[in-house]
Amino acid sequence: MSSEDDMHDANDLESIDDDFYSGDTGIGSDDGDGDYDFVDNESDASDDIISRQQLNYIVLGEADIRQRQEEDINRVSAVLSLSRVAACILLRHYNWSVSRVNDEWFADEENVRRVVGLLEKPIELPNARELTCGICFENYPRDRISSAACGHPFCHACWRGYIGTSISDGPGSLSLRCPDPSCNAAVGQDMVNLLATDDDKEKYSRYLLRSYIEDNRKTKWCPAPGCDYAVEFIMGSGSYDVCCNCTYGFCWNCTEEAHRPVDCSTVATWILKNSAESENMNWILANSKPCPKCKRPIEKNQGCMHITCTPPCKFEFCWLCLGAWSDHGERTGGFYACNRYEAAKQEGAYDESERRREMAKNSLERYTHYYERWATNQSSRQKALADLHSMQSEKLEKLSDRQSQPESQLKFITEAWLQIVECRRVLKWTYAYGYYLPEHEHAKRQFFEYLQGEAESGLERLHQCAEKELQVYLEAESPSKDFNDFRTKLAGLTSVTRNYFENLVRALETGLQDVEATDHQATCSRTSSSKPIIVGKGKGGKTKLAGSGSRSGGPSHSLDDTNLWSCDRCTYANVKSTNICQMCQQRRS
Repeated sequence: MSSEDDMHDANDLESIDDDFYSGDTGIGSDDGDGDYDFVDNESDASDDIISRQQLNYIVLGEADIRQRQEEDINRVSAVLSLSRVAACILLRHYNWSVSRVNDEWFADEENVRRVVGLLEKPIELPNARELTCGICFENYPRDRISSAACGHPFCHACWRGYIGTSISDGPGSLSLRCPDPSCNAAVGQDMVNLLATDDDKEKYSRYLLRSYIEDNRKTKWCPAPGCDYAVEFIMGSGSYDVCCNCTYGFCWNCTEEAHRPVDCSTVATWILKNSAESENMNWILANSKPCPKCKRPIEKNQGCMHITCTPPCKFEFCWLCLGAWSDHGERTGGFYACNRYEAAKQEGAYDESERRREMAKNSLERYTHYYERWATNQSSRQKALADLHSMQSEKLEKLSDRQSQPESQLKFITEAWLQIVECRRVLKWTYAYGYYLPEHEHAKRQFFEYLQGEAESGLERLHQCAEKELQVYLEAESPSKDFNDFRTKLAGLTSVTRNYFENLVRALETGLQDVEATDHQATCSRTSSSKPIIVGKGKGGKTKLAGSGSRSGGPSHSLDDTNLWSCDRCTYANVKSTNICQMCQQRRS
């Protein structure tokens, strides 16, 4: 394909979705005189994000879990006219699903009682002064004998040992049955509280609490080390990404680190690849050759082609043709060449081995390319998290003093850092997405790389502004006159970057369907030869890519039949009522 065709393809791909950049960036309007309050828009956008997150999941502390558990037990107890202990046993058996308990109970109460071990009419202990324990067969006064609803008598010491052993074995003690081998009667928490030791009571209570989360398909524990919060998720509500109160973000579906826009199966494959031995074998294949005698892999670490294997082998051979060095010398090309190898290669003798080695090398280089960028963004995100915590704990107070601004007016800085942390996470996983994007889908790959590049460029501008430009105001001895300009710039970059990444995530989550839908049109259309211009938001509420026509010369490019002007620096199409580019803050010339 010619370079001209390549250029046309790139232009086609960049302009295939006119409405792709639609959405509220919070920075453009046809009304007004060019003065924009970024702080208010940014705050509104932040509130919208929080409200969306709160709609599809709820973070639960221990008190919340206990309250919900008690409410479910009381509800079942009231509806089925059962004791709270019996209601708890039923809920445990049906994984804490109140609706399922009701359905099963009213469908076949007798079968449910038999399966769960709830007797309809409890059997009382015989009214005698002494009773014989069914385990140790000793006689005890009646007040030292207890039984479940089945009436089988056991002494308190045997009960304590039986319950203690069961609790020591783990959460299976929640399904405790009567010690009599022939009996299926359930043993509830009331018996445990009456007969078990204090330590066993505490363990049983913890098992019961954890059971409410672990056996319930709507709830999961936060996987962060040492975190005691759980998350209740509303099924079918969109993204699986949740953020715990401990600040750890994870995917509710697979409990790995939050990974939008990459699906769970891709994440599992990527993590497995990063930890698997396959890449070690690829490296060995690409960078070493086996000794012709002992077959151990050898990496050449010097320029000479004369290789000596390590003891006890000590075989000397030629690195190129793998022949014995004794057959080599000046007549075969000397120390740095091998005409035997060149002749054999021309005859095709080394084609297969060289092909395999070259494939392994290319595969390794491709994997390294994506992994290094994945890891780099991960480390950048960790650094951004540390900077965010430092900003919240120390620097905001310092900045408030230096610039004579209340901390409530510095919220835009925290929001910028939160956006940086989130964008670093998204950008990190786009490299895993790119690695598994099929090589033959050239249109999708080019469109993906364009979106990724635009998002990354926007993030770098935001990160630099929040990290380096902010430092000037932190070190200032007195309030700076242009601090409000900095506020406007940082809030604007935050909003623009958020919009870029929302578009990127949306495109990847739909499998870049916009490329498929317009692939035929993009292939047939060769009329556009200029890079698409990002058009600002107008009254219609849409942001578009304009890719037609060449730009006229001059410092301020005009767009025909529109109320827009194109930025000299970044080509962003701004509404005419503004004098500063809403993308890069360049003043209109």
